[in-house]
Amino acid sequence: MPRVAVDDNKRMNLRIRPEQKATLMRAAALKNTDLTDFVLQPALREAEAIIKAVEHLTLSERDSVRVLELLENPPAANARLRAAAMAMPALK
Repeated sequence: MPRVAVDDNKRMNLRIRPEQKATLMRAAALKNTDLTDFVLQPALREAEAIIKAVEHLTLSERDSVRVLELLENPPAANARLRAAAMAMPALK
């Protein structure tokens, strides 16, 4: 699982070429916003989309029905499942 970066500092530094910064600053000015908001808002939207894509699973209707059927009528435990259950440490 990826590590979560935790930093108490409210700053983030980026290394970009001067012409890249000039382009970003010009676009931010044309949009009547500051550079931080101009860069941050699309980055946050992209980050949220990535997190949602990784953390949420969307099933087709057919697959949803199959999952519900298996939950209501689970198959009998096979030998490998029984062996795995027996190998687990006892809970206190």
